[in-house]
Amino acid sequence: MTVEMIQQVSTVDLRLPPRIRFGVDCIKDLAGDLVSAGYGRVLLVSCGGVAGVCDDLRVALAARDAAVEAYQPRDREPTIADFEAAAKALRGFNADAVVGVGGGSVLDLAKLLAAMLSGGQSIDDVFGADRLTRRDIYLTCVPTTAGTGSEVSPNAILLDEREQLKKGVVSRWLVPDAAYVDPRLTVSMPAHLTAATGLDALTHCIEAYANRFAHPLFDTFALEGVRLIGRQLERAYRDGDDLEARSAMALGSLYGGMCLGPVNTGAVHALSYPLGGEFHVPHGVANALLLPHVLAFNLPAAPQRYAAIARALGITDGDDETVAQAGIARLAELCRVCGIPRSLSQLDVPREVIGRLAASALTVQRLLVRNVRHVSLSDAEQIYRKAFAG
Repeated sequence: MTVEMIQQVSTVDLRLPPRIRFGVDCIKDLAGDLVSAGYGRVLLVSCGGVAGVCDDLRVALAARDAAVEAYQPRDREPTIADFEAAAKALRGFNADAVVGVGGGSVLDLAKLLAAMLSGGQSIDDVFGADRLTRRDIYLTCVPTTAGTGSEVSPNAILLDEREQLKKGVVSRWLVPDAAYVDPRLTVSMPAHLTAATGLDALTHCIEAYANRFAHPLFDTFALEGVRLIGRQLERAYRDGDDLEARSAMALGSLYGGMCLGPVNTGAVHALSYPLGGEFHVPHGVANALLLPHVLAFNLPAAPQRYAAIARALGITDGDDETVAQAGIARLAELCRVCGIPRSLSQLDVPREVIGRLAASALTVQRLLVRNVRHVSLSDAEQIYRKAFAG
């Protein structure tokens, strides 16, 4: 069955935050919105790079007589142990609202804390889809990178250090009650983080459009996200103060995040997880490095879809096959100009682990079943080999 045939018969479940504020300086509305809605005990989960934003938010909440407990996790992708330590430390505060401010890792942790501070379930109980039973605490997410889309998605990722694999929790209870997407908050991102998170967002859009569960409603978001990010990422990478480019990136990332719940991603993300889990390759870097190789593998299964993606990137001349191939080349060049390593060997990933990486990637079936082309163990190994060589 082709992607287009699936689209004709599929249903879709659209779950997004009831409130999404987008725009420069919209963060200034957050404290007043929270207190006006009746929330007075706020757990603020953030990272070190956004201290100024959080200081302003704490002052604004205190001025409205709200109690604030600040929590700053370690500066890394959160592990199961990190989550359990945070939950143990914070249960006594009795928060009625959680606000996450930061990149995707911080937002994922904030989402899980809001859902699980009641202590009714363990984290091992909820890995997978639809295993969370409830969330009683109001949840607001404020992204400071234009990449993960976590502020509008039902997903949260933790690293299982025992298995050296990232694991996902997918639940409607992880969709925030509110998201504040303020492009100004992304201006301080360094160039390398702009590139990695931007390419992560671009991958979300590409994999949502070329997907066995693609849907016309989300095709619109996905292709517009490709257009915005594909044409503005280099500009944001070269000049972080370019607020117009930052706004386009933030909107493109938001569109990609909106696709994550109902459609989700595919083989690029599945194959990137073991690289992050075992070798701690940053998620966006792993996605970007794998992206051209996975798309070249997938192309025979969905040439029209990849041609549409290429046209959103600005390529117009030729038939579908020609345009699609040029689109993949354009993506590889975008990765290059944004400083992404060209091969796994540059990241000190040894060739002899390819078999283990492939076996680990094949356990991520929640994503692989969505890929437009079936990925076997030997297919995964071949993709990793090509990524190793660059």
